[in-house]
Amino acid sequence: MRDNHTQVNDQTQSSELAIALVGAPNSGKTTLYNWLTGSRFKTVNYPGATVEYSVGKLASHLGEGFSAMDTPGTYSLHPKSADEEVTLKAIYNSPEFGKVNGIIVVIDGTQMSRHLQLALQVKETGFPMIVVVTMADLLRREGIEIDMDYLRKTLGCPVLQFDGLLAGGLLEIVAEAKKIPKESSVVKPVYWGFEVLDEKLKECEKIAGEALTHKTDHAEDRLNHIVKNTETIDRILLHPWFGLVMFIGIMGLLFSSIFWAAAPLMDWVDQAFSFMNQAVLHMAPDSLWSNFLANGIIASMGAAMVFVPQIFILFFGIGLLESSGYLARAATLIDRPFSALGMSGRSFVPVLSGFACAVPAIIATRNISSSRDRWITSFVIPLMTCSARLPIYALLLAFLFHGKPAWQAGFALAFLYLGALVIGGIAAGIVNRFLPKTDTSFFMMELPIYRKPKFRVLLRQSLTRTMSYVKRAGPPIFIFAILIWAGTNFPNYQAEDSQRLQTSYAGQMGHVMEPVMSPMGVDWRVGVGLLSAFAAREVFVSSMAIVFNVTDKNEDTQQESMLKTMADAVNTQGQKIFTVSSVLGLIVFFMIALQCMSTFAVQVRESGSLKMALTQLILFNVVAYFLAVGLVQGLRAMGIA
Repeated sequence: MRDNHTQVNDQTQSSELAIALVGAPNSGKTTLYNWLTGSRFKTVNYPGATVEYSVGKLASHLGEGFSAMDTPGTYSLHPKSADEEVTLKAIYNSPEFGKVNGIIVVIDGTQMSRHLQLALQVKETGFPMIVVVTMADLLRREGIEIDMDYLRKTLGCPVLQFDGLLAGGLLEIVAEAKKIPKESSVVKPVYWGFEVLDEKLKECEKIAGEALTHKTDHAEDRLNHIVKNTETIDRILLHPWFGLVMFIGIMGLLFSSIFWAAAPLMDWVDQAFSFMNQAVLHMAPDSLWSNFLANGIIASMGAAMVFVPQIFILFFGIGLLESSGYLARAATLIDRPFSALGMSGRSFVPVLSGFACAVPAIIATRNISSSRDRWITSFVIPLMTCSARLPIYALLLAFLFHGKPAWQAGFALAFLYLGALVIGGIAAGIVNRFLPKTDTSFFMMELPIYRKPKFRVLLRQSLTRTMSYVKRAGPPIFIFAILIWAGTNFPNYQAEDSQRLQTSYAGQMGHVMEPVMSPMGVDWRVGVGLLSAFAAREVFVSSMAIVFNVTDKNEDTQQESMLKTMADAVNTQGQKIFTVSSVLGLIVFFMIALQCMSTFAVQVRESGSLKMALTQLILFNVVAYFLAVGLVQGLRAMGIA
């Protein structure tokens, strides 16, 4: 659970041993921290900054002895970003601990020569230190062992291995950490000039070369073969022009697969909710409570949950790119075009994260060293196609491509995802022209070797993230399902369907919105859905199911019934509501509109400016409305209904 206060824990500061974990991004540091603390940790903001770090006590099965702090990832103790600045400050003067008693430096065994730089810097500070080496299993698979005794002698501290999957070596790490003395040691800051840095880098390469011993005669050949293969692949995937084509192809394949690959799973989910809906209705056909449960709760939840398989595939695809090593390449590849828009390759990961959820994506901009780049990146992230938009796109595309091959809707969905990048790029380019340049940005990204993804780990991570989405989306969908069902059924519940809806509380509110919605080609019922989507975009689909009184007709599945209801829906003038032009207008509106209050709240916190967040909220929604109206009216003028 997140706790954003930063008061000092007096008990921890006065009596407990405090250990900080430091390491480069993706070194396995946070995995070790999670094994150490279990669920006994909290996340806080460092005073004067929006950067978070975590503090926690040892997991109960590991006993007592020290508390741990997981610092933001850093490559050195010479900070170049807000994250790295907080890491440096936290080890010398943590709000929770004061000065920490010791440091665990986590280094990736496959990137040893680079990561040893941080270990040598920590050694020079005078802090008691433990070095933990991760990814040793990958080296061992190639017949390469790490000479731990040599590293212990050279670094002058305990050096241990850790297996992040099974927690191998955890008990040994805990035992060594408990030996760190509580008495304060004399520590000093470290500064390396360019000449010293060059010498230290050569020293790191020498240490790594001596530490990596080859168990078999052919191990070095195999390692060189892996490196050579990586370089060969990079010549293709990092090519200035062909690499971009490959990037577009890979991303297009990912986003199009969200539609067609999920179709069988979506059918199963749809059929399950349809069965529950019919079962409840048959129990008491004329009962108010059965109507509420079937058409209020089950129908609305089913309308939204049917798209969960697509969200799972999105998370799985992004995890696949990250674990294989391609994500870092994509960031490097995209650096040049991003630079022209006022961002850098470091912005790519937050932008890509925006396709899952804008909230953690905006938080992820903290590791962008340039405040200007960080501002532009966080400004355009809400334009990315987050997972909350996915159910809406899937429904609208299913309407447009109903009865046609699934691959057509899949390519249309991929086009929408890539279109979000184009729209975000245009927005970034406009902001870049008007925002003064106050600092110079730079981009540096470590390129790991290509790795075979561990599908069991990917599946578990994707399932965890998907369940997190369901838990986050479920409560607002449930609450709004109740409100919208009540709003569309009362005060005249006994009236006929059309009269009941027209005279309902939602109908009365919707008629006030009618003049605003008509230019978009829709009526007040869609307006009610758009209004509810400002609490959570996912609610739009469930709202449509309730407002249009979608029920399973002739034993159809819920989605099939939804599409039939949309096709038959007409306004008070007898004109169809859902047409090619109006549906395209809705798609354009959802592509640009900022309807997520959580995104607005985190933007206020991260930017430190209510004015900036309000400007973004108003600007995106006004532009979305007028572009949608312009598209609908333009298509109708061309004779496209």
